[in-house]
Amino acid sequence: MDDINLHYRFLNWRRRIREIREVRAVRYRERLKWMLRDGDVLRYHGNSDEVGCFVAARPLSRRNRYFEVTIMDTGVRGMIAVGLVPQFYKLDHQPGWLPHSVAFHADDGKLYNGNTVGQQFGPKCCRGDRMGCGISLDAEDGQLTVFFTKNGKEVGSVDIPASPEALYPAVGMHSLGEEVLLDLHAEWGMEEDEGQMIVDSHEDDWARLHDIKVTGSLLEYVGKGKSIVDVGLAQAQRPLNTRFHYYELEITDAGEKCYIALGLARRDYPKNRHPGWSRGSIAYHADDGKLFQGSGVGDAFGPRCFEGDVMGCGIMFPRDYSLDGADDVDEWDIEGTVKPSEVQNDLYANNEDEEEAGEDLEGTKVMVFFTRNGKVVGRREVVLPVGGFYPTIGMMSTGEKVRVDLHPLSG
Repeated sequence: MDDINLHYRFLNWRRRIREIREVRAVRYRERLKWMLRDGDVLRYHGNSDEVGCFVAARPLSRRNRYFEVTIMDTGVRGMIAVGLVPQFYKLDHQPGWLPHSVAFHADDGKLYNGNTVGQQFGPKCCRGDRMGCGISLDAEDGQLTVFFTKNGKEVGSVDIPASPEALYPAVGMHSLGEEVLLDLHAEWGMEEDEGQMIVDSHEDDWARLHDIKVTGSLLEYVGKGKSIVDVGLAQAQRPLNTRFHYYELEITDAGEKCYIALGLARRDYPKNRHPGWSRGSIAYHADDGKLFQGSGVGDAFGPRCFEGDVMGCGIMFPRDYSLDGADDVDEWDIEGTVKPSEVQNDLYANNEDEEEAGEDLEGTKVMVFFTRNGKVVGRREVVLPVGGFYPTIGMMSTGEKVRVDLHPLSG
């Protein structure tokens, strides 16, 4: 009898666990209407008559109290909103229009606080701008302080009667062509004395920095910018792997020439060579849209990139890939197919001491791909060098700045 009772108790326990999991699955599910999500990119998918709205799966919390979007395209009217709403907010309304919601709207710079009539709040936002929303940790008496930012600087704040666990990140859109890059795990910190935004130095993320200054996630070129030997190089501490296989940068300042390159390189890559110029590297160059693969001669590859654009680079690893088991290969595979006609870029001097391209190499092959504003530009099959491929960024003209996210797909 005891065995039978124990058996039924076990079955009840299993059923209860299953019910809890089902409830959690429903509870933590993002909601969206008249919008499409492609990775971290949100796009409006209506006909401008309907409001599109996205509500995140989880509310803000003490650990994750801030999020951002980067406006990739303002579309016809730029009616993009960022804010906080209840979990089961009506998706045919912009954030901030209904009670218990609040939002900052890009098209008019107004704050909407539970009302369809907004109040003047901050500047308008356009393509390339970052809009952020977060909560203060010192809320009390049932009041919560919600603040909004533009390009990393606080625009203003408002106190609302709510608790953090009741507010979910939300994004609204309302015209054709609108598109944003969503970052639900953006970082934000406040210095108590100065009230200025601070972020972790992130210097530990980088193994090598040459003529590059790091401020939080921002990389700034500090070299001379006079000739091709004045390259500034930043190489990450760790190689891409199957867990973190992709990274991005946003061009926050194109500088004089926008000689910005994003790619992958071997660990001992020369510090004064742009990624892609020397053996053991591949990179997408912003100034001319060309792909450079172990040579100063670039191939026509994709569109040029400008201030506000987001460039990405990643690897599609084989299913059985293991870094420890990678073949001892310090070369790059050149595709067997006929390449587009090569065009010599006068600025990028060809490297005479590089080995001739086209030789057949053996090793673990992977597919390296590049993106621009969330869309794949192209891909190239290459062979892994010993130790893997390290995210590597190059800059070469005065004033260039980029904001880097080494783990945009985590979380």
